[in-house]
Amino acid sequence: MTWILLAVVGLATAGLLVLGVLSVRVWAGVRGLAKQVDAASLAIASAADELSAAARR
Repeated sequence: MTWILLAVVGLATAGLLVLGVLSVRVWAGVRGLAKQVDAASLAIASAADELSAAARR
């Protein structure tokens, strides 16, 4: 009976470790996506400024 408890605790610990690793991977992906969104928004703002300047001429 003791080995069942050890197995359950071990599996629960392994599950938490897997969830932790996956959460770090998701966090890294979200961070990379945020950088891409920031770069795209800066490019759009720059293009909008250039378009406004060209429209004034």
